[in-house]
Amino acid sequence: MEAKQTIESGKAVLGIEFGSTRIKAVLIDEQSTPIASGSHEWENQLVDNIWTYSEEAIWEGLQHSYREMAEDVKRKYGVVVKNLAAIGFSAMMHGYMAFDAAGNLLVPFRTWRNAITAEASEKLTELFQYNIPQRWSIAHLYQAMLNGEEHVKDISFQTTLAGYIHWKLTGEKVLGVGEASGMFPIDIASGTYDPDMVAAFDKEVADRGYPWRLLDIFPEVRTAGEPAGVLSPEGAKRLDTSGNLQAGIPLCPPEGDAGTGMVATNSVACRTGNVSAGTSVFSMVVLEKELSRVYPELDLVTTPSGNLVAMVHCNNCTSDLNGWVNLFREFAEALGMEVDADRLFGTLYRKALEGDADGGRLLAYNYISGENITGMEEGRPLFVRMPDSAFNLANFMRVHLYTALGALKIGMDILLKEEGVKVDKLLGHGGLFKTKGVGQQILADAMNTPIFVMDTAGEGGAWGIAVLAAYMVQKAEGETLEDYLNDRVFAGQEGSSLAPQPEGVRGFDEFIRIYKAGLPIERAALDSLTTGNSTGTEVI
Repeated sequence: MEAKQTIESGKAVLGIEFGSTRIKAVLIDEQSTPIASGSHEWENQLVDNIWTYSEEAIWEGLQHSYREMAEDVKRKYGVVVKNLAAIGFSAMMHGYMAFDAAGNLLVPFRTWRNAITAEASEKLTELFQYNIPQRWSIAHLYQAMLNGEEHVKDISFQTTLAGYIHWKLTGEKVLGVGEASGMFPIDIASGTYDPDMVAAFDKEVADRGYPWRLLDIFPEVRTAGEPAGVLSPEGAKRLDTSGNLQAGIPLCPPEGDAGTGMVATNSVACRTGNVSAGTSVFSMVVLEKELSRVYPELDLVTTPSGNLVAMVHCNNCTSDLNGWVNLFREFAEALGMEVDADRLFGTLYRKALEGDADGGRLLAYNYISGENITGMEEGRPLFVRMPDSAFNLANFMRVHLYTALGALKIGMDILLKEEGVKVDKLLGHGGLFKTKGVGQQILADAMNTPIFVMDTAGEGGAWGIAVLAAYMVQKAEGETLEDYLNDRVFAGQEGSSLAPQPEGVRGFDEFIRIYKAGLPIERAALDSLTTGNSTGTEVI
């Protein structure tokens, strides 16, 4: 009855996040408890060697996930969603969406997954003396310039996927600071794009004759808690095709999945961190101070409230692992057995814990796409073994869980061992942790630190952006995001913790030694095998 009254009175808050394979809508009450949800499965496409999603797929997915949420409300509570206290949108960070003055997309959306901006990344890192990864929006823009792409002169607005959706539903060209920090470096003191780097970029490209400067085409930056516009009449109709949803609902600044992951795991304060493990895997550690130097393996971004964060981002995590699990599903079906997904994944994941600590000296690379951490511009998934390797199912599964965290381990070792960064608490969330105690233990051994997993972390970024929207409308004067999360959302919640096991730590260290030594094998595969997709389309 309380949930019903919350919805009928327009006090519920909606969060929608666009993940790599799923778009999820979560409706929460005034205590940030989920009360309804909806989702939509989608897939990126490799078109002309560019990982992309079409505009049609974006809007179809948004509308379907909202419709499922509304149907869930109707089914559970017998009411219709007409008004909301606030809405928030989130999506995969980075990438490139460029529009002309009429609002038309100039080239297909280039996602974070594209490792096609190596030249721009290298030159901008040198120009700024600040690491600019290939997936960052500024790298995509500069690479388009270096390529001499005709559309660049016509750009009127450049944004991210989250910023695009927010713009089309509100008319506001804004981004949350965490999402903006994946477009361009942020000046922590001012909470917006670093002015010295903006000036350096404009000077660098001045002789190219474009009719705009960088800040002319970039979205404005907003901090968590600040208003970011309201749902327009056109936006309401576009979001809710039934026409029931009212216009005028306030929206919080759109954020990236890294920021919403930090919120979902209550890791926005200094010396906290989280690891998000799904299609990609990345860690976020909130820093007490700047790093001593520039590392190509470490990004510097921000929390939604603007604090400095070291990010280790790896393009590949569970996609190849999922492919192997689906192969076992096919085998079971060929034997006439029906196995549901949860049982299949759970059985195989738990089997991994029976394997040798070092994975039986098996080796795998899960590179469906390129991997910046190890310098691979494209992906070639590989499984390799020696004649005397201990080849059995337990080790096979263990090594594929290990390799899902292999590139991450390389970056985190730099952060924790070379830079000596202190982390009081590291939390895990995402699909890798769905089978209780398996991915969590593997990560604890890989990082050699206890890993916490909270019940709410399973709600993911859609819940995280809903919480950010709720913070905007519920916060008391002067109440920080950190205080809001600690006192209102996560009060009394510690989550379950698993400590690293000494044998597991030694085993993962041995695996990573073999992993590093075997990288020339991956390079040889990349140099020797073509994908056959230079003009075709592949769905992953």
